[in-house]
Amino acid sequence: MERKTTSELNHETKSATDIEDYLIKNKENMLRCPLCDHLNMLLATKNISKVKVIRRSHLERKYVYQIFSGEKNPSRETLIALAFGFSLTDVETQTLLKLSGYRELYARDVRDTVLLFALQKKKTLLETNEILYKHDFPLLGSPDK
Repeated sequence: MERKTTSELNHETKSATDIEDYLIKNKENMLRCPLCDHLNMLLATKNISKVKVIRRSHLERKYVYQIFSGEKNPSRETLIALAFGFSLTDVETQTLLKLSGYRELYARDVRDTVLLFALQKKKTLLETNEILYKHDFPLLGSPDK
């Protein structure tokens, strides 16, 4: 089955008369994966250890383990730091943010543009924080327990 675009789903939502029918019809097109499952899937697909993700994200070890187990819900900032820990692409990061219910990185927002640039250029979190610091933006990597 071919996945529908967000635009197609939005159009169908506008013309839907019954939400139950719409949800059943589009079940395969919906994001319903719990964050901890998605993060653990990323560990497997990226072939990376939690320890390496923690080290690269500059987050507190215990806190990250709580996120991976589903005990804690991270902020948008923490998820972006984890994206750098995983070395995610900009597209993978957008998916992570959407799946978590957070706003995607927005190219018209200057700070988000810096983050998109850093993800696209495969910058480390340290390199990204240097750019953020240079432009007087808050840095990534401090946990939000």
